[in-house]
Amino acid sequence: MPAAPSTAPSTTSAWVESVYERLTNDDDGRVCKAISDDACRETPGNFARMLAANTLSTVADSVASAKTTLPWLVLHLGAPSWITSLLVPIRESGSMLPQLLIGAVVRSLAVRKWVWVLGGAVQGACLAAMAAVAFTMQGLTAGMAIVALLTLFSLARGACSIAYKDVQGKTIPKTRRGVLSGWIGSIAGALSMAVGLGLGLLPNTASVSVFVGLLGGGAVLWLLAAWSFARIVEFPGATDGGVNGMAEAFARLSLLRTDAPFRHFVIARALAMGSGLAAPFYVALARDALGEAVALLGAFILLEGLAGLLSSPVWGRWSDRSSRQVFAAASALAALLSIAVAMAAWVGLSGTVAMVFYPLAFFGLGVAHAGVRLGRKTYLVDMSDGNQRTDYVAVSNTVIGGLLLLTGALGALAALVSVPGTVLLLGLCGLLGAALSLRLKEVSG
Repeated sequence: MPAAPSTAPSTTSAWVESVYERLTNDDDGRVCKAISDDACRETPGNFARMLAANTLSTVADSVASAKTTLPWLVLHLGAPSWITSLLVPIRESGSMLPQLLIGAVVRSLAVRKWVWVLGGAVQGACLAAMAAVAFTMQGLTAGMAIVALLTLFSLARGACSIAYKDVQGKTIPKTRRGVLSGWIGSIAGALSMAVGLGLGLLPNTASVSVFVGLLGGGAVLWLLAAWSFARIVEFPGATDGGVNGMAEAFARLSLLRTDAPFRHFVIARALAMGSGLAAPFYVALARDALGEAVALLGAFILLEGLAGLLSSPVWGRWSDRSSRQVFAAASALAALLSIAVAMAAWVGLSGTVAMVFYPLAFFGLGVAHAGVRLGRKTYLVDMSDGNQRTDYVAVSNTVIGGLLLLTGALGALAALVSVPGTVLLLGLCGLLGAALSLRLKEVSG
C-alpha cells in the first residue's frame, strides 16, 4: 500500500514561486505531470536550483571546450598536433562509455543528487589542475597531462549525466522539462557570449594567463554548480533493479534487442552524432580560410553562445509539445549545413565570402546542435519512468560512447585524406538520422 503524501510545507520562497510562474507560464495552476505530490510542492525551488546548477556548468563547458579552448591551449603549449585529435573523442566518449556500470550504482541509491554533486566537484578539480598544467608544463608532457585530466573529467561527467536525467525526472513535471532545458541554454548562451566578446578584445597573441583564467574560472563555476545542485529537495525513490557485477550490468544491453522503440531511438541518435562531431572540422576549415588569430577563438565561443541564447527557448517549448519533431528538425538542419560547408570548401571561397559564410555556418550548427541535444534529452526522459529511465540513459550513452570512439578514430583517418569529405559524410548520416527520428512514436505532452 503506497505511503500517504507528506503534509510538510514547501521550502520554496514566494519570489522563487513568482519567477517559476513567469519562466514556465504556469500561473493558472501548478502542473505536476509524472511526479509525486511531495515533489510537486518543491517544483519551483527545484526548478530554480537545477536551472542555476546547469547554467553554471554549461558556461564552464563553453570556456573550457574540447572543441575550441583545449586545442588552442595544447598547441600554445607546444604539444604535438596529433594530441588535438584525441580531445573531442575522449571528452565525449569518456563521459558515456562507463554509464552502464554507473547506472547500476545510481539505481541502487534512493537519493541520487549526490552523484551529480560529486561529479561536478571532480570536474571543477580537473579544470583547476589543467590550469596548473598550463602554468607549469610545456610540450608533450603538458599535452599528455591535459589528456589524462580530460579523461577523468569525462568520467565524472558521465556520472553527472545519468544522475541529472534521473533527478530531473523525479523533481520536474513532464511538461516543464523542455522549458527548463531551454532556459538553461538561453542564459548560458548569453554568458558564453560575454566570454567570447572579452576574448575578441584581446591581442592576437594570448599569453598562458588567458588560458589559466579560462580554466580557473571554469573550475569555480563547476564548484558553484555542485553547491546549487546539492540544495535540490529530492525525495527517496525506487532502488529495485540494482545490479551486482559487470555481467548483469551489460545484460541491460539486451534492451536494444527487446525494446524496438528504444532501439530505433539509439540508431537515430547515432546517425545524428555529426551535429557535435562536425564542429572542430568547421573550425579547421575556417582557420585555413581566415587565419589563426586568438580573436577567432573568441568569435566561435561568442557565436556558440548566441546560438544557444536565441534557439534554446524555442527548441525547449517545442520539445514539450513534440521532442521527436525537434530532434528530427534539428538533425536535418545540422546535416544540410554540413553538406553546404563541404561543398563550399571544395569550390573555394574568396576571403570576403569566407569571412561571412563560415561564422554563419558555425552559428547555424550551434543552433542545430542545441536542438538535437535538447530534443533527444527530453525524448529520452519522457519515454520512460523510474529505473527504466536510468537503464535507457545508461545503455544509450554507453553505446553512443563506443561509437564515438570508433567514429573519432575513423574521422581522424578520413580527415587526413579530406576534411570536406569527412564533413560531407557526417551530413549524409545526419539526414538518415532525421528521417528515422520522424518514425519514432510521440511521447511528449
